[in-house]
Amino acid sequence: MTAIHHPDGTLVTVTGELDIDTCPRLEQATAVLPLGDKTLRLDLSGVSFLDSMGLNLLLRLRNRIQAGGSHLVLAGIQTQPCAVLRLTEAYALFDIASTSNDFADSAC
Repeated sequence: MTAIHHPDGTLVTVTGELDIDTCPRLEQATAVLPLGDKTLRLDLSGVSFLDSMGLNLLLRLRNRIQAGGSHLVLAGIQTQPCAVLRLTEAYALFDIASTSNDFADSAC
């Protein structure tokens, strides 16, 4: 996982799986990010698997980011994580971009 800070927000690139083993690291990394009117982009193009723990983390992160006045964008979502978001009807709760540089809504 890497984080790159820009004037308009932060890009966090996540790789591997978002599951019970890896979620604590992402949660710790995002907990220290400054909020405000900035955008947090999670580049999930390297995430091949998302389980219920990963979904829960994304939902909690979304709520925290919005409560702080920030904006969360999920980018580059692969097939399996996208299927989880759609199956649970959580897809509509997130702003989805095809790439980490793209802010346009894009179906995964």
